[in-house]
Amino acid sequence: MRYSFLFCQAAVLSASLLLTSTAWAAPAPKYSVSDLSASLRENAHGVVRAYDETLLVKSVSRTVSTVHRAITILDGAGADWAQLMVPYDQLNSINYLRGAVYDADGRLIRSLRASDVKDYGLSDGFSLATDNRGRLATLQQSAYPYTVEFDYEITSDNSLFYSTWEPQDEPQLAVEHATFRVLTPAALPLRYQERHLPQGVQAAHSQQGGQEVYQWEVKALAAMEREPDGPPLRELVPMVVTAPAAFEVQGHAGSAASWQQLGQWSYELNRGRDVLPDDLRARVAALVKDEKDERVRIRKVYEFLQANTRYISVQLGLGGWQTFPASAVSTNGYGDCKALSNYGMALLQAAGITGYCALVRADAPDIHTEFPSSQFNHVILCVPLAQTKTAKADTVWLECTSQTAPFGYMGSFTGNRHALLLTPQGGKLVRTPTYGVRENRRERLADVYLDAQGKATAAVRTAYTGLEQDRLSAMLDGLDPAQQKKYITESLTLNNFSITKFNLTANRQQALPMVTEKLDLMLPTFASVSGKRLFLAPNLLSRLPAVAAPVGGRQSDVWLSHAYTYADTVRIHVPAGLQPENLPASVQLTTVFGTYSAQLHTLPDGTLQYVRQLQMLRTRFAKAEYPAYVEFRRKISAADKAQIVLLKTDA
Repeated sequence: MRYSFLFCQAAVLSASLLLTSTAWAAPAPKYSVSDLSASLRENAHGVVRAYDETLLVKSVSRTVSTVHRAITILDGAGADWAQLMVPYDQLNSINYLRGAVYDADGRLIRSLRASDVKDYGLSDGFSLATDNRGRLATLQQSAYPYTVEFDYEITSDNSLFYSTWEPQDEPQLAVEHATFRVLTPAALPLRYQERHLPQGVQAAHSQQGGQEVYQWEVKALAAMEREPDGPPLRELVPMVVTAPAAFEVQGHAGSAASWQQLGQWSYELNRGRDVLPDDLRARVAALVKDEKDERVRIRKVYEFLQANTRYISVQLGLGGWQTFPASAVSTNGYGDCKALSNYGMALLQAAGITGYCALVRADAPDIHTEFPSSQFNHVILCVPLAQTKTAKADTVWLECTSQTAPFGYMGSFTGNRHALLLTPQGGKLVRTPTYGVRENRRERLADVYLDAQGKATAAVRTAYTGLEQDRLSAMLDGLDPAQQKKYITESLTLNNFSITKFNLTANRQQALPMVTEKLDLMLPTFASVSGKRLFLAPNLLSRLPAVAAPVGGRQSDVWLSHAYTYADTVRIHVPAGLQPENLPASVQLTTVFGTYSAQLHTLPDGTLQYVRQLQMLRTRFAKAEYPAYVEFRRKISAADKAQIVLLKTDA
């Protein structure tokens, strides 16, 4: 969210007119903490006293955004709100940045000084060149509470993006008063979407000269808390999203009135940049010459791209949307997501295959499909496959920025969401691959060898597929074996153990990638001993905790964002001289949220076999369903803690 804060000097000027010739009057106090209502302070680390943003649309290519924000910081947990980062780049310039800080009584402590503002390059760590920078203003104090006030103004020559007004953008943050105004020429009508506004709040529309004026106002918004298994905060708090109908970026005009038109602009911006050198085209043609299967041809081209390129970003001005030519990627061997996807598309063309670049919002919640606007941060490659006599119509999706990404796999980064396909006919919204309970699996087999003193060793093999393997796959690529072992050690939910052997392997050749984890464990206190009895929980590594019941009523829907299936088999090898005295009863739960089962039985050789399965759905439920969800999780937690009682028999 972009913040801007107006330091009001009119009050200071008015006060100065009342001064005597020999003394200056102190500014009148403002933002006194004692003026805050108890309801705004409840569950809050900070209170927005004022947040006033104005967006002025100057022309089809230029906007000016002015924002004023004052926050009372109640305790140390809200200390970060005393800092403000104002980003800028080649297309966005900061006209001014000012600020002040006040004590609990609203008396001015001091104004923002030049030494309080640092200028940073906002490098992402992998960009070869970027003009993204930011000014960080800091007014943190050691004594609480206090109030910070900032203001800034930005002139933008990138009208592809209008303001998103989100006065309550953090949990534990209340809002006393906030306004949003948009002034736009009648010839450039405003497009906007209101989300989660309080009842009765809506746009006030008027005319001012030749401009259309829109205004919103909210008051007394109580702080919100994150709730277990709730939606992202942005799905709950008041927000107004604005976007242009017509825009222009460095002379390139377009429209965002529809997905088709927005995609058309991006397609035309990059048209003709997919030309490869003749020798490379011949090389690709030779690579797939004797291969009849289209999917195999695509794989060969993709693996060629992975082996001969690497991801390095260059983001300068229009370069945030316009790609390097494919010939430049061929020469340099690197590019950003746009350039590498465009290059992959060109390589496929050389192999006689048609692909399309697609815009997607990666590593973030899905876009709002009902409001066409620039909501994307990444580019991937989409290859539709025609139906044949031996195969039905299908689509191959390719992540072109990674040397290790499995062929056709999107994962949690870009899967399960919408993308904007860029075609000669314009943009078309499509779905990326969906990964659900069948794909996202964790299957574990553990053999536990127990002795009469309660000590045990365990050999554990776990296979992860789909989204379940994403974290481990990234760890394999980014960490050495010692770091991997440390990470796994810290993630295990065991009280007393040591890893004596550890191994991770990846299979990325199959349609759904898999990572296999092998662990040998020492468990000195696997069972607790009391006289002739040993007590142990057969659920070794998969205990699901209960969730808290709401205090004062649930505020948000139940949002289960990840679907998965977990299957565990634990074989407990019991030594001679011990026999079961009590085994947990079988449990079977079937609900709208998911299913759970756990059974334990004795094998012919005396081994105790515990089998557990949990399947959770990806879905959303009304908040009225939360008590039922809490009960479902409570029953799972209780079943996961169930114990076996073993009795020592006489020798």
